[in-house]
Amino acid sequence: MSRTGLARLLRANAHHGTIPRFKRNLLLRDFLPSAGCSVQTMGRAALDFMVFGEAYLQRLTNVIGQVLELRHLPAINMRRQVDGGFLMLLPQGRELHFEADEIEHVMDYDVEQDIYGVPDYLGGLHSLLLNESATLFRRRYYNNGAHAGFIFYTNDPDLTEADEERLRQQIESSKGVGNFRSMFVNIPGGNEKAIQLIPVGDIGHKDEFEKIKNITRADVIAAWRMNPALAGIMPENAGGFGDIEKIDRVYSRNEIRPIAQLFLQLNTALRVDRRIGWRDPAAAAG
Repeated sequence: MSRTGLARLLRANAHHGTIPRFKRNLLLRDFLPSAGCSVQTMGRAALDFMVFGEAYLQRLTNVIGQVLELRHLPAINMRRQVDGGFLMLLPQGRELHFEADEIEHVMDYDVEQDIYGVPDYLGGLHSLLLNESATLFRRRYYNNGAHAGFIFYTNDPDLTEADEERLRQQIESSKGVGNFRSMFVNIPGGNEKAIQLIPVGDIGHKDEFEKIKNITRADVIAAWRMNPALAGIMPENAGGFGDIEKIDRVYSRNEIRPIAQLFLQLNTALRVDRRIGWRDPAAAAG
């Protein structure tokens, strides 16, 4: 799975691009920074974890080998080596190598392999791409004026060649970008059915477009295991989604706190005064 491809897909859909950052923000909301791991470091590592299913941090040590601080390394450029070490891909084909004990690798286990982490949303990529394709097609439709893309048919035997050429130029110059192109045809003495345009399907229709967008949006949100009330979706009924504070508490307890548990393994590399932790929202509320 291409790391660069996964990163670029964040811009393919509004929900797919914002949900990982929202989950990162929920994780940081109760994060307790320390001298060993700042909010910025944890924020970057958490976003990597949401997008790629893994995060990498380098141990920065003093002269006697004590870990002073953890530094984030971009997961998009990190690779594991056969000998157990790690390397970072650099520009111009260069590589930066790390020993196995220099790197803390936080990953979400995958049942097919235990080398790299794998994000959970991969099953929703087809819906994500279909959503993007529908949006792009609709955008081209409107950029084209939502009117071109037709055959202009005449059967006037008295139409001069000069007039015909002027009409042809005016109509063909109105074509828009992408999938739409207009055509002028003159058949002297032809009948009304000399040329017929029979469309197979048209995503420009409102109902079909909305159906595709709604279905694929639901798939994307489900792939992220995100509650619709927290995903910026407007409710379709007067009752809404319910108590947003309860939804937030349940979602944070079931989805965000387990992710925090994965990051707590970093404390094995840090001294006591540099350990990281998370505030218990329930205890704080009490």
